[in-house]
Amino acid sequence: MSLRDIHTPVLLDRCIELLAPALERDGTVFVDATLGMGGHSEAFLERFPGIHLVGLDRDQDALRIAGERLARFGDRVTLVHTVYDGIAQAVTSAGFGAADGILFDLGVSSLQLDVADRGFAYSQDAPLDMRMDQSAGTTAADILATYGEGDLRRIFERYGEEKLAGRYARAIIAARADAPIDRSGRLVEILVAATPYAAQRTGHPAKRVFQALRIEVNRELAVLEAAIPAALGILPIGGRIVVLAYQSLEDRLIKREFAHASASTAPAGLPVELPEHAPRFRLLVKGAELASDEERATNPRATPVRLRAAERLRETP
Repeated sequence: MSLRDIHTPVLLDRCIELLAPALERDGTVFVDATLGMGGHSEAFLERFPGIHLVGLDRDQDALRIAGERLARFGDRVTLVHTVYDGIAQAVTSAGFGAADGILFDLGVSSLQLDVADRGFAYSQDAPLDMRMDQSAGTTAADILATYGEGDLRRIFERYGEEKLAGRYARAIIAARADAPIDRSGRLVEILVAATPYAAQRTGHPAKRVFQALRIEVNRELAVLEAAIPAALGILPIGGRIVVLAYQSLEDRLIKREFAHASASTAPAGLPVELPEHAPRFRLLVKGAELASDEERATNPRATPVRLRAAERLRETP
């Protein structure tokens, strides 16, 4: 089975369309801030023969697989092991002063979901790891073993938007007194047992808890909050950024950062907007774009995606 069979890049044609004006020239730099298995990057390298790719990922397995996939492009590719809030340093270390086009495809990757022993999927029994970078950091099992009831409730509410957060936190505290919760199958059993029957009909009880644990383990929102301003900061005039988000917490953060960057800073009541108050960026799509019905039917992972994009208009004073 080829990589193309197990990984279909989401909204690929639309990403290419939006970033094309920034990448048509030879010598431009394209940053794939969430490289994964390299599906988006491969398509960009094929479509734009004059670009240099700087591909980032915290997952060393992803870097290895993408490196093999992109080897045919030779010295047009630089891969960097880093979390994407290190985007500016990664571009500098690759020998460039700016990035003409940037793509973020957020969330958990196909590789992480499909490899059972990573512990991301509640549908498969596996060790509760959930680290995107398995070389460092705290696992989901560590969190379940050490967090108090209040902290568990907090992350389930904040990162999973889970209405039964308190009930689930109490159930976990009670269950871990009997034995460690170190496998996804046992956590699912605890959550199902703690869920009223009526609530089980509205979706799998583990979905939001697993999302919350994954975000906490990988500090996803804190990293993203730092990464977007850093990415905007390395775009030259005419440079473009596209972000694909898959859950509301990420999308709200992107919406806020893009709104701030595209707003005028002119004081209220000023009769004429001075050049220094003009917006630094313009939004390239109205609101958040969704995948088409056709793409959602053929690639279910595109179902929750929300696409936002922006272009730099002027330098920051």
